[in-house]
Amino acid sequence: SFPPFFPKCEEYREGTLTGDLCEDLCVSGQVEYRRCLYYENGKKVIEARWRGTPVVLKSKLENFSSYESLGLLEYQDPAEELSPLDVVFYATLEIRNSLGLDISGNASLPPLWGQRLREHGQAYSRAELASLWSLLQQEEYTFLRVLQDLSRHLAKVLGSCGHFYAVEYLSAGHAWDQNIFSLEEVSAGPRTARDMVHRIALSFLDMAWRFDNDFLHRLHLCDIKPENFAIRKDLTVVAIDVDMAFFEPKMRDILEQNCTNDDDCNFFDCISKCNMKTNKCSSKRRNSNLQVICEKIFRPWFSPTLLGAKAGLPHQVDLQRAVQECVDTAGGEDEVQDRAVQKRLLDLLTGLLHQGTSSEHWGEGGEDREGIHPHTALNF
Repeated sequence: SFPPFFPKCEEYREGTLTGDLCEDLCVSGQVEYRRCLYYENGKKVIEARWRGTPVVLKSKLENFSSYESLGLLEYQDPAEELSPLDVVFYATLEIRNSLGLDISGNASLPPLWGQRLREHGQAYSRAELASLWSLLQQEEYTFLRVLQDLSRHLAKVLGSCGHFYAVEYLSAGHAWDQNIFSLEEVSAGPRTARDMVHRIALSFLDMAWRFDNDFLHRLHLCDIKPENFAIRKDLTVVAIDVDMAFFEPKMRDILEQNCTNDDDCNFFDCISKCNMKTNKCSSKRRNSNLQVICEKIFRPWFSPTLLGAKAGLPHQVDLQRAVQECVDTAGGEDEVQDRAVQKRLLDLLTGLLHQGTSSEHWGEGGEDREGIHPHTALNF
């Protein structure tokens, strides 16, 4: 059974909250609780199965009543109704405010989501509005819901009930040992462990490039660690925890603080420099997503210690040097050098991928011919 903090079915039956997950949760019993993954400071993350499919259920605050209600509902005559266009308008304002975007600009809801809201077909009920408002107050939900139509590198929101929302269940990274991803959970087809790692590394590069270039504003990741990423079956890297992800305008506001030295200008993985004349941190980020990925993901992956005998191979030596160059390059300050480093990594990883594809095969039982070693970061 679900923990007591999960949406109460009485609230659904009373018409207080709703969502496309509620009927299966409260009536048909097609949502099955598996285990609690995280429960601290009000935030809850739960593993469950929805119609047989593994999902992760999330909420930032414990109870539905913990969220601010939509002010319009408090003053509106119950006989009056908000049209779908009204809902789109108010949702857009809330989203821009949540993501730190300019409310006076031309940004709007993503086309697919905006179209679904507009084509609702009838006025929204109070339960629908209250539930939507509780979700929009959760920055991570807003991020994922707004951007999932625009990027394959973000977890997809599958449904919701009240203040809880369901996202796809993926094979997440590990912080507790040298294995970053459990490759055996996603292995499919004739791929060696090394081939899979190179493909995952290329997907990290693609994600870094797209977060820099695909949106109106650059998207900064300020908490880069293995457990905040996952991989799909096709080895696409996905950001699954975006509580510390910010678009450029909000990133500048966060960084521009008072300081007495550069250490005062570090906001987790996003850092800037202290201007000693004004005692203000620069609003421009000094490092980049790619630089931190190289430091925290690539450098442990491709270290000579873990590669063993293969560390001396020419391509591996070149890759280690390129990763270190990436770590040492202040990508936020020197974008030209940052792009050059990214291209060098792309070329080296692509070359290693082609080299591995032509020379390695799977052994019996699906294992790499050289065997899988459980205590290396790469499983080979």
